[in-house]
Amino acid sequence: MNKIIVAIDGYSSCGKSTIAKQLAQYAGYTYVDTGAMYRAVALAVMRGLVQLPSLAGLDQIAVGFRNNHVTLNGEDVEAEIRTLEVGNMASRVSPIAEVRHFLVAQQQQMGRNKGIVMDGRDIGTVVFPDAELKLFLTASPEVRARRRYDELVAKGENPVYEDVLRDVNDRDYRDTHRAESPLKQAEDAIVVDNSNLTREEQMQHIYRLFDRCAERLKTAARKD
Repeated sequence: MNKIIVAIDGYSSCGKSTIAKQLAQYAGYTYVDTGAMYRAVALAVMRGLVQLPSLAGLDQIAVGFRNNHVTLNGEDVEAEIRTLEVGNMASRVSPIAEVRHFLVAQQQQMGRNKGIVMDGRDIGTVVFPDAELKLFLTASPEVRARRRYDELVAKGENPVYEDVLRDVNDRDYRDTHRAESPLKQAEDAIVVDNSNLTREEQMQHIYRLFDRCAERLKTAARKD
């Protein structure tokens, strides 16, 4: 059976990356975390490698993956890009058209042979509008803030829940109101609200969606 492209979009702290990784493993596909790519650019800005607002230096950085960790100019920066500060900067650089064009071109190249699971904000609408399976993940802001809060605590940080909730709402607004490739549900995307689902429940649901899509395409190919 020919491989497909799975596009996963949705709000912050919905577990997109975890879900995409597990689905890629289940399907035997390649996983690409596009959010990590924007975080890497944000880190480059914070390090002074890319200048704002001119974006001088953008074409001189290299964002890639090694062993499922994102790299910046060959350096493994997986841990550094997961901080709240880098996340906030990423939500500010990601709306910039030049940054998006720079990374979207790389993302489309990664999917040229299909067999890929990619998550982000505009995968099903901009990067791969013809993806065979599109999922749109959502959960209430309060649930997502609690998840993010727990993640930060587990990393040894001391967040304030109200600050995390405010950050979640602010990021939602920026993501959905930016001029360039705003976050929105693709018309043919399947919505998965995981507010009240356990991790196992949501993964079983998503596995079924993938299997049904794969079977439907297999049946269509036989008819052709």
